[in-house]
Amino acid sequence: MATKLEKPLRRELPVNDELYTLTISPEGLKLVPKGKRKGHELTWRDLLNGQPAVASAPASSMDPA
Repeated sequence: MATKLEKPLRRELPVNDELYTLTISPEGLKLVPKGKRKGHELTWRDLLNGQPAVASAPASSMDPA
């Protein structure tokens, strides 16, 4: 039997030699550079609908250059 997710769970995660904080909550996921407040958020609904890549991608990365 799995444990219900009732409050946020935070874990430190190294990505490309940088530290990030991953927060898993009942609302969704949030990945933020360690020590910062702004990052990438993804709701469970968006994840299940398959739309997270377009919604969270910065506009500059979508421009063909």
